[in-house]
Amino acid sequence: MIPSETLLTETKPQEYVAPPSPDISHIAIEDDQPVDSLYSEKLQRLLTTALYASFHPGVPFLATANVGLFYGVHLPPLVPDVMVSLDVTPPATFDRKENRTYFVWEMGKPPDVVIEIVSNRKGQELDRKLRDYARAGVSYYVVYDPLRQLRELEDRVLVIFEREGIVFRPYNATWIPAVGLGLTLWRGVYEGVEVEWLRWCDQAGNLLLTGQERAELERQRAEAAQERAELERQRAESYLQLLRQHGITPPDSP
Repeated sequence: MIPSETLLTETKPQEYVAPPSPDISHIAIEDDQPVDSLYSEKLQRLLTTALYASFHPGVPFLATANVGLFYGVHLPPLVPDVMVSLDVTPPATFDRKENRTYFVWEMGKPPDVVIEIVSNRKGQELDRKLRDYARAGVSYYVVYDPLRQLRELEDRVLVIFEREGIVFRPYNATWIPAVGLGLTLWRGVYEGVEVEWLRWCDQAGNLLLTGQERAELERQRAEAAQERAELERQRAESYLQLLRQHGITPPDSP
């Protein structure tokens, strides 16, 4: 018989208690200082709206433009031109301060992709921002230089970096399997402006369309189908007239 003092007593596992949210009362999340060019503003909207219209990763995601990325309570925020984060649930309301910007500790993870659109040589996209985004845990960092401002890029307009540990390394592809997105350059008309645009694409290089583009494509398809139906009707009518001219009464003809 086992002595009673050696019996193991059954204990309940301790329930996990989430740590309290940090005090963010000192953090300013909105500065009301728009500084983007018309091109950058349109491009940011193009990149975000196309994702919500055509990207279906199978998990919730958040795509933003010019929203603060806070990765430390006492660190200044980063403000990427475009930011994409997979497997996060966007807030349903914005009454809480924690819901009005991207706090990494609230979202549960850093963003997957950030894009910086170069407008001058003062943005430090390949210096300070490169280090800061790696420090923030961003998986892929994209630098788009449409005006070829950065001499370090040697006349390239698009470079992608992938984080390895705590640093970024050049990523020599435009398709990102881990995210399910690719990037391509496209010359076309968006909101009445025809220039070269940075666009999302699928693995085959097909553009991810905005809602307006999808609606226009459906309209063109409907018109084409209507034209084909009208052409078939005209052909059938011509055939019936030919039969009648030869004294042949077509079946089901009155």
